[in-house]
Amino acid sequence: MQDSHYNNGYALMVELQNYEQQGISIWLEGKPSDSASVMNAVRVREGISYMRDYVFRAGELSEVRFDKVKD
Repeated sequence: MQDSHYNNGYALMVELQNYEQQGISIWLEGKPSDSASVMNAVRVREGISYMRDYVFRAGELSEVRFDKVKD
């Protein structure tokens, strides 16, 4: 059984906030976003899956992108 904080999106929120603090941009559906918006979209929209893409520039992580997975 997973920890309830994880199930509530806490782990995702902490992860995304860490990215923001490092200056890594977060995108949702092709638009600039933030940790709270992404966490809410991923957590609230049951039945919709999001794919994470990591964008690297010069060998360093520069963006994390979340896009809906379409059937």
